[in-house]
Amino acid sequence: MGGSGRRARSAVAVAGRQRAAARALVADHAAAVGEVAEAHRRIFERLVRAELAAIPVERLKDVTEGRLQIGTLRSVGYTTVAAVHGATRQDLLRIPGIGGPTAAQLLAAAGQIATAVEEGTAVRLDPAHPDAEATALVAALHRLVLAGPAAHRAAAEAAELDARYETPMAEARYARGRLRGLLAGAEKRERARRAVESLAEEGERADADGVELRFAQASADLLRPLAGEVEVWVEFEHRAAEFYAELSVLAEDGRLAGPTATDGRAAAEGHLPDGVAAEVRAQRLDDRGRTVSLRGYQAFGARFALARRKVVIGDEMGLGKTVQALAVLAHLAADGGPHRFLVVCPASVLVNWQRETAERTTLAPHRYHGPDREAARERWLAAGGVLVATYESLRTLAADPVTALVVDEAHFVKNPAARRTRLVAEWAARTEHVLFLTGTPMENRVEEFRTLIGHLQPDLLADLPAGLGALGPLAFRRAVAPAYLRRNQQDVLTELPDVVRVDEWNELSAPDRAAYAAAVAEGNFMAMRRAAYAEPAHSAKLRRLRELVAEAAESGHKVVVFSYFREVLAAVRGALGASVTGAVAGSLPAEQRQELVDAFTATDGHAVLLCQIQAGGLGLNLQAANVVILCEPQLKPTLEDQAVARAQRMGQIRRVRVHRLLATDSLDRRLVELLRGKAELFDSYARRSDLAEAAPEAVDISDRALAVRIVEDEQLRLAVPAS
Repeated sequence: MGGSGRRARSAVAVAGRQRAAARALVADHAAAVGEVAEAHRRIFERLVRAELAAIPVERLKDVTEGRLQIGTLRSVGYTTVAAVHGATRQDLLRIPGIGGPTAAQLLAAAGQIATAVEEGTAVRLDPAHPDAEATALVAALHRLVLAGPAAHRAAAEAAELDARYETPMAEARYARGRLRGLLAGAEKRERARRAVESLAEEGERADADGVELRFAQASADLLRPLAGEVEVWVEFEHRAAEFYAELSVLAEDGRLAGPTATDGRAAAEGHLPDGVAAEVRAQRLDDRGRTVSLRGYQAFGARFALARRKVVIGDEMGLGKTVQALAVLAHLAADGGPHRFLVVCPASVLVNWQRETAERTTLAPHRYHGPDREAARERWLAAGGVLVATYESLRTLAADPVTALVVDEAHFVKNPAARRTRLVAEWAARTEHVLFLTGTPMENRVEEFRTLIGHLQPDLLADLPAGLGALGPLAFRRAVAPAYLRRNQQDVLTELPDVVRVDEWNELSAPDRAAYAAAVAEGNFMAMRRAAYAEPAHSAKLRRLRELVAEAAESGHKVVVFSYFREVLAAVRGALGASVTGAVAGSLPAEQRQELVDAFTATDGHAVLLCQIQAGGLGLNLQAANVVILCEPQLKPTLEDQAVARAQRMGQIRRVRVHRLLATDSLDRRLVELLRGKAELFDSYARRSDLAEAAPEAVDISDRALAVRIVEDEQLRLAVPAS
């Protein structure tokens, strides 16, 4: 009996220490989260009060379709909805002419408006206005950001361990008392034995995992003193996306004031059909190989890829498709390994994939590019990790088995006749998990979209006709929903500042008109597009561009200038001089592109970066800029969207201004009109994962057909004989 008693006491002691560490961590985590929640609540309520105070009291009539008589309210000082919402029933009953039913209606109407305001209110943090409340929130968030997802994971584990110990410890305490008094009968001795063994097993298992040490480390991270005002705001400016990700995690857990997680669920889940969405929600997501927290829509995207196995994530640019893909790879690697993963991407984003893999996961990145590609492949084969290859280098890569394939900028494989498309299709066919990433799954034709889906889940298209124009967007969207997920910025990134888009119309100068007329006479479409820059000294567009850059310089803002043409960028560089930090062009190696972007970001104050839109609009993070200038309209609206999204993306903390330079007496006006049809086509078929009925009248149009049509129109308008 003495041996059993000693074992019981030892097991209870070990379990007691572990449970104490678990309870301490749960309390420390709750305290850290509570500081964030309280600071957020104060800001949120202030924003709601200010919004309600700006709504005149007369709007209460709108809620009741004009049934309320509110004439006397304003006369006694109730001039806004905020005043009514803050009143009590007794306050309103003191007003002459207002009885019980009217008071109840007034409060209900004010409550409905307040609820609508709360649902539409997002807390945005602005380093330019660091008041005391905002600083308190940033400081509290800073502590959670530094602790990282490991702290949230450890706290959840601690709560689970505490609950698991509850019954065995109670049984063991009872058993220990009975054993000491030698009063236990056979049944009670068996009960004691089971309790002791249960505690011993739990203690040994937990001790083997080093839970006390991990819990203590997590507590230390959560209890670190709050950093100073300057430090936390500097960190926020550099890591805003991570700060907002922490807020997102807490909002989804229901710990913050404001809309609940389910309020935006449909948008965050891409408006998928209920059955598909439920399947995805049930998918477990292991975060042990990941070093950053995911926002709710990002976690859903990773679960979607895991549950459906071969899919397209077509999120709008700037929503973090890369981190969703890395979350999938980290999950698959969490069961041990080594696992080998392959990422195929354009050369321009090789460096970005290497950085993101190293910074956001515990996976090792390997680069299959350049003279050392085979050595990198051998390291990858031996140790596992992520091999990053370009579409071109895929031709020489041996068909080694991989756990998962990620294809970035997957619209590159929309042409079924292209060699790179066939190579990717072969890899996709023999790989269990395949994830296509693209913000533009369809640029010109619905058939491009069909091609991508066909690489992944061809059975979904079996019952659809080859020509999809007459099918309509609703039927198409429903058919491909199990393989396609898209979310849009305005639906899920409520904290992003607004984008202000301005079309800058300019009258062509006499030299501009002469150059344009010559290009039209030749039937040279590309020369027509850049004619406004043919004489830089007299260019109306360049004059306006200089004015816009000068305004940005006065405010210390960074500017990124996009053009399709190198000649135009050269003219811009000559006009702007020393303020230009560099030019990103298609011929520039990926490493040098990233170096230019890094230098632009690191520049203190105003700077200008020039980008050829095909290169600068792809994969680069330009959120240091908050002024975007487009030198001419593009042939694809998605190309402009990609370029703007390099600046207007998760982590942007300033309002982005987009200026598109246009010439009145030129092809620009006709081009803008025709491109609007392309944008409508994309909206109908690809803007949502499974969208409501939309008009199917949009017609596919190729770039060449567009150019021919515009040239002919301009020749007729200017009465120039066709060449």
